[in-house]
Amino acid sequence: MIFRFLFFWVGSLIILLNTSFAQAPKKLAASEIQLALKKLNVLSSALYVAAHPDDENQVVIGYMSQVELLNTGYLSLTRGDGGQNLIGSEIRERLGIVRSQELIQARSVDGSHQFFTRAIDFGYSKTSDETLELWDREKILSDVVWVIRQFRPDIIITRFPPDSRAGHGHHTTSGILAAEAFDLAGDPEQYSDQLEYVEPWQPTRLMLNETSWFSSKIDSIADVNDSVLVVDMGVYLPLVGKSVPEIAALSRSKHESQGFGSTGERGERVEYFRHVKGEMAKNSPLDGISTSWSRLAGGEAVGELLQQAYQNFNPEQPSAIVPTLLQAHQALGKLPDGHWKQVKTQELTTVIQACLGLYAEVRSGTNALVRRFRGAQTRPGIAEYSATPGDSVTLNFEAIQRSSQVEVQLNQIKLAQVGYDTLLNDTLEDNTLIAFEQQIKLPDNLSYTEPYWLQAENDGFAFTVENQMLIGRDETPPALQAEFSFSVNGQALNLSSPVIYKRNDPRKGEMYRPFVITPPVLVSLPENVYVFASTEPQTIVATVEAGRSGIQGSVSLKVPAGWSVNPAQHEYDIALKGQEQEFNFTVTPPEGASTGEVRVVAEHDGQSYQQSMVVIDYDHIPTQTLLPPATANLVKLDIRKEGNLVGYVMGAGDDVPKALEQIGYEVALLEEDDIRMPYLSNFDAIIIGIRAYNTVNWLRYRNDRLLEYVEQGGTLITQYNTSSRLVMQDFAPYSMQMSRDRVSDETASVRILAPSHPVLNTPNEITQEDFAGWVQERGLYFPNEWDEKFTPIFSMNDPGEDEKKGSLLIAPYGKGHYIYTGISFFRELPAGVPGAYRLLTNLISLGNDKRVERGNE
Repeated sequence: MIFRFLFFWVGSLIILLNTSFAQAPKKLAASEIQLALKKLNVLSSALYVAAHPDDENQVVIGYMSQVELLNTGYLSLTRGDGGQNLIGSEIRERLGIVRSQELIQARSVDGSHQFFTRAIDFGYSKTSDETLELWDREKILSDVVWVIRQFRPDIIITRFPPDSRAGHGHHTTSGILAAEAFDLAGDPEQYSDQLEYVEPWQPTRLMLNETSWFSSKIDSIADVNDSVLVVDMGVYLPLVGKSVPEIAALSRSKHESQGFGSTGERGERVEYFRHVKGEMAKNSPLDGISTSWSRLAGGEAVGELLQQAYQNFNPEQPSAIVPTLLQAHQALGKLPDGHWKQVKTQELTTVIQACLGLYAEVRSGTNALVRRFRGAQTRPGIAEYSATPGDSVTLNFEAIQRSSQVEVQLNQIKLAQVGYDTLLNDTLEDNTLIAFEQQIKLPDNLSYTEPYWLQAENDGFAFTVENQMLIGRDETPPALQAEFSFSVNGQALNLSSPVIYKRNDPRKGEMYRPFVITPPVLVSLPENVYVFASTEPQTIVATVEAGRSGIQGSVSLKVPAGWSVNPAQHEYDIALKGQEQEFNFTVTPPEGASTGEVRVVAEHDGQSYQQSMVVIDYDHIPTQTLLPPATANLVKLDIRKEGNLVGYVMGAGDDVPKALEQIGYEVALLEEDDIRMPYLSNFDAIIIGIRAYNTVNWLRYRNDRLLEYVEQGGTLITQYNTSSRLVMQDFAPYSMQMSRDRVSDETASVRILAPSHPVLNTPNEITQEDFAGWVQERGLYFPNEWDEKFTPIFSMNDPGEDEKKGSLLIAPYGKGHYIYTGISFFRELPAGVPGAYRLLTNLISLGNDKRVERGNE
């Protein structure tokens, strides 16, 4: 292979290829090219609509995309911000980032598109009325209409019925809004402000993807009811080597944060579709819908050329059909502008690129061969994936084509964000790599890279997004993007490619990461909450990190009225990008109870900077970078505690141990080998993390030892688990029936059932004031039946529902105490809710209160 280095020193540059910009580019194998060729002759689309990540039926989406070859999409009303997390401690907006990326990865498996509205998953909602009121019905409905007008589906399929059978207010709402949007999307009088960018669109039909969850006798109903369509979707795809259900299992398994790893199935897979609106289908979801090029005026000629290319395709020599594809590309370009012209031009470009083995890439950072001579000016491993506005950045470009039958020339590279436009006119010889390095200067006004829906403050129920063209998008566009202009046999062909950061991992090999733009100064705090149990001052450490080399300035803490901080500020001077300096501030709380927020502010070159940089890094999704404000909750509370050493068995992941350390507990994270007597007797209490009995397999072998610890005088606190997928059924010392009972209204009244119980009186007296200021919910997955040896402590319920008494159950067992609770400490403690700290402290202290005779409370 010939390798050429061309060195250009110019003012600016960038790039983006046919792939999700945050991961390795997709390179089609011959069988995938053949499938893509088939899809080029299908002009129809389907949109699946539900409420959350993982609500989608991957079998239906995979069938529509891989068998019917439709342009298929999934519209999730939310990003799943209010759910639980089985793989880490991210909750709320950060969990929404994880789940959004999991959906994007799922769509890459089944070959579909992903869309969202601005709705925030604010937690479990029991009615659609509540959901629609909190979301702002008109705002979210307009988003659904917008996605329909942009994507132009012929078929809309909903996962959930528009009534209480859906089981969740968000689910029900997705069915309601899909039906309303079906009627409104084609009306130019509705949401007319959107028509500056899109045209009205009327889908042909709306169907409900029925299941036995909603209609227990759906199979017998389908036999006699013409409005229910039955489709076997268990189709085997030779070009893929898998059945549709096998593809669906791979797609569903991308939802790792929800524990939805799935095993592929083979054979028949029947799906039911109930007619809701529009023209009713009798035999197929596509009844009466034109799916060929005949739906476009003049399109038949394009279709004939594409069919000829498909028939002549040779997997050993894919480039042989490129001349025919170029004819189709040229014919397509002569058609009137419109939706399908745009969609098929992009698809056809991808196929031509794959047939040529044409590859183009732009990555940030100095080439390793060059660095040996010039030396690095930043900390290794820090510089390449980020830059700040006004920086000079080195970009490495490469391009190659692998075909001896077609003439390919690289003519031009543009980078619109920085105003760069260069003519190259380089012929790409067969299997000859062209590589060059360029240095560019980024504009001073270049925007920082962060999720577009988090760039403005929101009301907790709907994200604030003013840019209409961003609404509905799955993720933020890349920070920098380049346009490559090629000519293939004399015909223009344009590709786009994002600037990425790429490195070689010794174990995993080639690793990609998005290139991001950050502030020149980043600040952070190590904790999310600081709890003051007395008027004694605490030291809070603020960190300043250099986003670019050579920054100087001052850093300070901003605290609420009544709080004091000393010193007022520190001076910082950081030489190299990526380096950090830490500064100690002494913060003193007021005399009485108080809550508020502490914020870090850095001054540099006359500007204030308050952003931290949070990196979410999991193997199954691309690395994500957030720039939230550097804040933490301050809590001054009246709290007393008994005991000091707490053992904690991590479950699905939470920040409860950190919160306990804030109020003076010493917390030890316990592993399997630690669960033994007499070692456990050292602990004043042991806490089992959220969903541990769903996720920690070794608990089934060690649970008897935990109960032995209780029997000998210990206090064991087990936090909530779901009733499904338990690693063992009977983990409590007495019978207890798990349920889906919950109280989702965080302001719901809490009634005390056992006012004299020590847990409400020592060492802290628990009153109604302790249930003020809670976030998202009271608790979830309460038991609904239990042995009489358990004492229920509280009663609570959502409006209009029967009371729930299973939020906190306490039973004596031997000399100790067994506690089971569904109260959402994992949400309340990081949010700095004083009453949650006081209540949990009482639970921990229960076994250490010398005024309580064990087993006789």
